[in-house]
Amino acid sequence: MKRLFFLCTAALLILTACEKDLTQIPISSATTATFYSSPAEFVQGVNAVYNSLRGYPDRLLNLSETRSDNLYAVSDGGVRDWEGINSFQKTIASNPYVTEAWSANFNGIYKANTLLDQLQQKGGAIIADAGLRTRLKAEVRFLRGFYYFDLVRYFGKLPIVDRPLTADEALGLSRSSVADVYNFILSDLKFAADSLPDTYSAATDVGRATKWAAKGMLALVYMTRSGPTYSIEGPGLGLSEWNLALPLLNEIIASNRYATVTPYTSIFSFTNENNKEVVFDVQYTTGSNPVLGATFPWVLVPDTWFQSQGKATQGGLTIRPVSNNLINSYEAADNRKAFTIQSGYTYNGVVETQSFFKKWVDLTKVPSNRVDWPINFIVLRYTDVLMLKAECILNGATGGTQADVDNIVNQVRARAGLAARSNITLPQLMEERRKEFASEGSRWHDLVRSGLVESVMTAWIAAEDVRKQMQPFQKNYIIYPVPQSELDVKQGLYTQNAGY
Repeated sequence: MKRLFFLCTAALLILTACEKDLTQIPISSATTATFYSSPAEFVQGVNAVYNSLRGYPDRLLNLSETRSDNLYAVSDGGVRDWEGINSFQKTIASNPYVTEAWSANFNGIYKANTLLDQLQQKGGAIIADAGLRTRLKAEVRFLRGFYYFDLVRYFGKLPIVDRPLTADEALGLSRSSVADVYNFILSDLKFAADSLPDTYSAATDVGRATKWAAKGMLALVYMTRSGPTYSIEGPGLGLSEWNLALPLLNEIIASNRYATVTPYTSIFSFTNENNKEVVFDVQYTTGSNPVLGATFPWVLVPDTWFQSQGKATQGGLTIRPVSNNLINSYEAADNRKAFTIQSGYTYNGVVETQSFFKKWVDLTKVPSNRVDWPINFIVLRYTDVLMLKAECILNGATGGTQADVDNIVNQVRARAGLAARSNITLPQLMEERRKEFASEGSRWHDLVRSGLVESVMTAWIAAEDVRKQMQPFQKNYIIYPVPQSELDVKQGLYTQNAGY
């Protein structure tokens, strides 16, 4: 659990500060030049690039899980930042969740570009080990590609920043097409997949990106590009690259480094981290100063439930209810439901009948500091690799059969305590994924990639929105608005996404 990636020195925190998200030049160039003077400091610099992953899980829960049909998170009587996300409001350009997604990812890109620039300038002279130089470059390019992929799925067109920029240069950099952004992402991830090691021998390196993590993300990029365009400038390009994704997924499976873990609950156990399911995760360290633990476990959990269990207040949050549609979709024997969803509770004599996600909470591990939870977040796990393979096959990728799809789905169902099924269709696969990955932040992206988002969300709003607080679904809402703070930097540099 206690890993190196979030341990950043004060010097690194200074190095990675920036006034504007795209101003890709250190405040003190002299400090940057002085800091990168040993191999260990380059490794620390790479660790600082990993540091920008810290808020990634929270972002998935706020912008993917909450946007989807898994949560009916309308107003509970107060003004909540998630309500506009869930209700498809047009006026969310200043929403803090939207702003965070843009700024945190570009901050990670800034740090990556700074490290790559220093590696190019001085790496050869300072790092004698050519293998280490290549590995560090590959790790950073993996992360830069990862951050851009996160951005393109939320915002569509983006400015492409491949080096440290001055403020004036940044103010002249417009958004590039989604196709060009993807080309940039693919270049980074392909280099990472070719250059990263299979595994790491040192215990302190557990959690670093491997070639398998890069291949998994590369496959998901191809699959996301293959999704429909919906006639918007969003993440889908309709390219039908399923045949490019499937071999990468097969390579991960054939590596025999990963496996399904039984029972389902043990995948997420605080005492079973870095298990065989984990292809890539966000590693946290607890008990450090500054505090660098996780916050995502309580993002979807109401504080009064923690208090009802005799625990301290966490995020000060009210309930963000799981939708009835999702609750009713579980089969009676499904052992994932009780672990994933808390069905009501009582606090101070008040009965709460609505349900909420609790997958990431272990009440015996609640920290004294609410921002220091001791649990990693799994970004890509082996079951995901298997089910993505099934998705490729159902979309026509060669080298797989309906029997392969059924076998994959039935492995997942068997672990959940469910009977086997046959002739699984794409909509059925997405429903299986919905329950398997509930509260892991994949649902919105799954709906968009599969082409189901418009039909599913339209029907879901009609059936679920009993309070009549949600806006009708529009294809423009597949992506989010450019943050207002970015539009205000220079008038006319960016054009707001349609529909906002």
